[in-house]
Amino acid sequence: MRSTDGGELGRLLGEQLAYYRARAPNYLDQVLDLPGGDEVTEALDAFRPTGNVLELACGPGVWTGQLLRHAADVTAVDASPEMLAIAAARVGNDRVRFIQVDLFTWKPDRLYDVVFMGFWLSHVPAERFESFWSLVADCLKPDGRVFFADDTYRTPDELVEGPLSSTIRRQLPDGTAYRLVKVPHRPADLERQLQELGCDIKVNATAGPFYWGAGSRDKRPA
Repeated sequence: MRSTDGGELGRLLGEQLAYYRARAPNYLDQVLDLPGGDEVTEALDAFRPTGNVLELACGPGVWTGQLLRHAADVTAVDASPEMLAIAAARVGNDRVRFIQVDLFTWKPDRLYDVVFMGFWLSHVPAERFESFWSLVADCLKPDGRVFFADDTYRTPDELVEGPLSSTIRRQLPDGTAYRLVKVPHRPADLERQLQELGCDIKVNATAGPFYWGAGSRDKRPA
């Protein structure tokens, strides 16, 4: 998640990465037990992420095992070495390749049948939305597919800059505070944004704060 940009955006993304690195040991304690989570899991199984799968921002490997039920192999990338260590220990499968990368500057070394993102898209700032989806296109084979899942959940205590801001603040158990990006995408608006970028992705709302999207993102003509 680290950014090489200077200025305020770079500092914000630096805090975001620092938070997740510090949070890694007990990250799983923060899993949201809210309505709609089962719908996302079922949707991913129905999607069947087969072939060579790229998992962006894999975190502690929560989704990696589910991807392996369908995938021939998984490349799981994340900026946090702490998260990757937990994911590797948790998954323990030689069909997974773990790579530490900055998702805002990384260039893939191969093409994939599927790009998957679990609870990462909301952490991409609006200023990086278009360039991020260009990365997704660069990672996919011509007939490649995309699946993502995320949520709009933000607590009142997190909204230190008000509900209209995508910058929130979260605290560690010791009280240390960090700023993060958390864009509360509305499924219909997100689907429209993706269509404007040339994506054929349907975004679906669940019974709770979760949403998921599935479809294709063809590579741009050379």
